[in-house]
Amino acid sequence: MSKKGGKKAAKGGGELSRFLQPHLQTITDTIQMMSVAAPAGLERTVWSEVVTLGDVVSRQATVAGMVWSGELPGVEALKENIAAYFNVLQGFLLACHGSTVGAGPTLHKYITTSARGVVDSSFSLFKLAVSAYESGNPDQKTIIPPVTGTVWEACLALKKVPTTNCIAIGRAMTEICVCLKDVLREMKELPIGDSTAEKSSNGDVDMTLSDKDESSSDVEVDDDFTEDEIAIAKLIITVTSDSLVAVKETIRFITGLLKSSGNQRGANEDKVESMENLLSCCNDIADQVNELGACVYAQDPSEMKSAIKRLYNGIKGMCKEIGDLGGSPENAFAAFGRFEKSLGDLEEEIAKDVADEMKNLTINQS
Repeated sequence: MSKKGGKKAAKGGGELSRFLQPHLQTITDTIQMMSVAAPAGLERTVWSEVVTLGDVVSRQATVAGMVWSGELPGVEALKENIAAYFNVLQGFLLACHGSTVGAGPTLHKYITTSARGVVDSSFSLFKLAVSAYESGNPDQKTIIPPVTGTVWEACLALKKVPTTNCIAIGRAMTEICVCLKDVLREMKELPIGDSTAEKSSNGDVDMTLSDKDESSSDVEVDDDFTEDEIAIAKLIITVTSDSLVAVKETIRFITGLLKSSGNQRGANEDKVESMENLLSCCNDIADQVNELGACVYAQDPSEMKSAIKRLYNGIKGMCKEIGDLGGSPENAFAAFGRFEKSLGDLEEEIAKDVADEMKNLTINQS
């Protein structure tokens, strides 16, 4: 004999799950369509309209949360709630797609990532709600509201999405800066005696690091490091510091470009390709600095030389793209020059160590 409670909880007998599935599939198909930016010939949807529709989704999530966590109505009423929500969500996604007209890879990524955040949280909400209903979960009043909150947060995050290619690329470069700061911070904690991490090759202190007085000057030298390895480690730290300054100066250049256009959409859209290339150079530099950082403990000359070569190419690429953008920022080019100098110093030290090793090998064999 089945329990009365179980019979009541099973109300609908899987009907809601079957009803929900095509709505989920429609949204999934739309998200897949958004993997490519909308054709340039279409009229672009301004981002403020997307944010407004996001507010509508947020309000619908509030309604859904109240419906599914309260005294549950009949199956038909719940179906209406599902249909109403996913119709609004579909409209929101189409507006997001419309906002990608003219978007470069970086802006497009920010838009689609934010849209997916709203979709993922919405899917979680309705999958949980339907599951709780069909399983007769007595905790539906406590488990659904927090998931509703994730939809609110995803919709609120739409207001922080960059609205132009220039802003998007600048933000991506700022994220690279944060990564380089983290790498530099870790390197400053290396047990290699007095730290030179806070000075770039021109001797200027990097005041941007909030923990600058947490330098490794009070850390004892690790016996695992030889004097030659310590010298190389310190030079790698200097390279990291100079790479950070170079990217910062590039951000200042992009910011100046934005200000010079009066922050108007379309003013710099003809320069998107060069700006994307500039961002790609910054990404490559961050990757190679990471590679050098990984070489500190296992100092493989060939790997370090390979990373240095790519860093030189990155600097050359940045200079070219800035030139293509019609700029000749003195501070940026000076930072690139210091960066190249620190790479040269590291290159010389590696070559010296290799020569010393070869000399010792010859002596030992004779």
